[in-house]
Amino acid sequence: MIILGIDPGLSKMGFGVIKINDEQPSLIDFGIISTTADQPLEKRLKTIYLDLKTVIKEYQPKAMSVEGSFFGKNVRSMMMLGHARGMALLGAAQAGIPVYEYSPRKIKQSVTGNGNATKEQVKYMVQIILGLKEKKIPDDASDALAIALCHTKQFRYDD
Repeated sequence: MIILGIDPGLSKMGFGVIKINDEQPSLIDFGIISTTADQPLEKRLKTIYLDLKTVIKEYQPKAMSVEGSFFGKNVRSMMMLGHARGMALLGAAQAGIPVYEYSPRKIKQSVTGNGNATKEQVKYMVQIILGLKEKKIPDDASDALAIALCHTKQFRYDD
């Protein structure tokens, strides 16, 4: 089964694609969908949507896992993040892919065994679990892979 993990963001949306066979995950691809602050919001959202649609079409995931919403003090930042998450959810809905949301704490717990793990600890465990040696993974993509890996711990698949 192929799982697409999404770390939502308006400037940088991380994605990670993994395959799970016999409960063993393997890396397929990862990357960043980037936009710039000097672009109008609608153009940024269109870029996210179209790029994500391309990823979905190429890899045909059977599930999408997304970091769930969290509450912050900056309402504007929360709204921008919500717009970006919406593009990911729309892409999944249009492709008929079920979406699963996980809290940051649940993701860290699933990947490292510690719900309070640091970003560095999560990144290290992602590399260990996927057998990546010396591979430079951007933080947002590493987070997306962690989100995909979290999903593998929540469900058991036969294929």
